[in-house]
Amino acid sequence: MAPIFIVPETYDQTAFNAAAHHPMQTWEWGEARKETGVEVVRITEQENHIPINVFQFSLHKIPYTPYKIGYLPRSVIPSKHVLDFLFDYAKKNNIIFLKIEPYVENDKFQMTNFKIIKSPHPLFPEWTQMVDLTKTEEELMKDLKPKTRYNIRLAQKKGVVVKEISTDEGFAVFSDLYFATCKRQKYFGHTRKYHEIIWRNLKNNIPHVLIAYLGDIPLAAYELFYFKDVFYYPYGGTSVLHRNAMGANLLMWEAILLGKKLGAKKFDMWGSLPPISLGNSSWSGFTRFKEGYGTKYVEFVGSFDLIVDPVLYAIYNSLHTLRNMYLSLKK
Repeated sequence: MAPIFIVPETYDQTAFNAAAHHPMQTWEWGEARKETGVEVVRITEQENHIPINVFQFSLHKIPYTPYKIGYLPRSVIPSKHVLDFLFDYAKKNNIIFLKIEPYVENDKFQMTNFKIIKSPHPLFPEWTQMVDLTKTEEELMKDLKPKTRYNIRLAQKKGVVVKEISTDEGFAVFSDLYFATCKRQKYFGHTRKYHEIIWRNLKNNIPHVLIAYLGDIPLAAYELFYFKDVFYYPYGGTSVLHRNAMGANLLMWEAILLGKKLGAKKFDMWGSLPPISLGNSSWSGFTRFKEGYGTKYVEFVGSFDLIVDPVLYAIYNSLHTLRNMYLSLKK
C-alpha cells in the first residue's frame, strides 16, 4: 500500500505534474484556483519517494457557515486507501462532502466504498466525443461526415484562415468571442476574471488559442489544452458575423490537425450528450457539430460524492435543487 502525503508548497512541481492525470490536476491549475480565492489541497501516493498518483482538490466555503465542499476533478480513480484518507481529512476540516469526477472511461466500474454514492449533481458530463489522432490526415478527412467536409472546403473557398495566436492578444480575441457567445446563449459559466487567471497561470505550457478569420474579422476562436498525449477542447466562442462562411467548421478541423502536430494521440471534445439522445436539449447543436468530425463516443465513470456529514449533505442537495429551479426560471 503506497503511503499518502499532503504536498507542501515547496514540493517538486515537475515530479507532481509527471504523475498528474489531466490539465486540471496540474500544479499550475492548482495555483490558478488559489488565485481565484479557493483553498487547494494536494496529496500524493508515493513509491520510493516518487509520486505515482496525485489528487488535487479545491475547497469551497459555504457562506455564513464554518463548512466547506470539496471538489476533486479529473484524477485517476482513488483507491479505498485514498478514499479513507480523504474522508478523515474532510472530517477534520468541516468538509460536508467531496465531489470526485475521475478522468477514466467507464468499464462497468462502480465505487464500492460505503461512504460514496453516485452524485445527483455532476459538474462534468458523463459522455464526451473523441477523435483518434494516430490516424493520418487523409484518414481523418475521410472519417468526416460529408456535410462537415463540404463546410470545411466552403470555408476555405470563401477565404477563411485559421491562425494559432497563443499570446495574450490571441486570448483577448478568444475571450471576447467566448463571453459574447455565453451572453447570447444565456450560459452561466465562470467569470472573465476566472478565465484570465487560468490563462495567465497555464500559458506558455498547456493552452493554445486558435482563431478563424475572414479578412481581419474573427469569426470563431477556441482555447485548447495539450497535456500528456491528449488535446482538449474546453472552450469556444463564435461571432454572429458571416456565419455562412463556415468559420467554426474549418476551425475545428484545424484544431484536430494542430493536436496531431503537437503529438497528441487523442482529441477530447470535453463533453457531449450521450449517443442517440439528442432530443431538444440545448446541447443538441454542438453534439451534432462534434459528430461531424468522425468522433467516437466515450463514457466516463461519472461523478461521485464522498459523504462526510449525511445530514448536512441532504440539506445542501435540497438547497442546490431549489437554486437550479430558480436559475432555470430566469432563463
